[in-house]
Amino acid sequence: MAIAPDNAQRLRAAGLRVTQPRIVVMDAVHLHPHAHTDSIYTFARTVLPAVSRQAVYDVLDALTSVGLVRRIQPAGHAARYEMRVGDNHHHIVCRSCGLIADADCAVGEAPCLSPSHNHGFVVDEAEVIYWGSCPECASKNLVTARDHSPIQSTGKEHA
Repeated sequence: MAIAPDNAQRLRAAGLRVTQPRIVVMDAVHLHPHAHTDSIYTFARTVLPAVSRQAVYDVLDALTSVGLVRRIQPAGHAARYEMRVGDNHHHIVCRSCGLIADADCAVGEAPCLSPSHNHGFVVDEAEVIYWGSCPECASKNLVTARDHSPIQSTGKEHA
């Protein structure tokens, strides 16, 4: 189990009161990056059985508002939360199982990361979401595709 940062100190520094629900929710997000609200709520209930779902939503909203937690919501998915804030990292999402992983940087030619016209906005972040299949789902898809191929292999093609 990963050791959580000093969440009480981080709450105080952000101007928030230190409460058990806030500490527990921060621990949940720290231990389970990219977790959705239901997962965070389930974790919180194991530590604080009396915590309500609404309290977890309220804590996540407060933590997001002060920048202690980042909320991401890939299209078609429930909101997810992570404690990795303060950088402009991106995400990779598996279309099959919904697994989300961090991508530190977009590499190569990336004209979309700098808008051609900012329309007067002061741009401070670019959000990129890569979509594909995680290794496990990609492996399953290859096996499924082979099993349903109209041309069956005899195993002698490479002999």
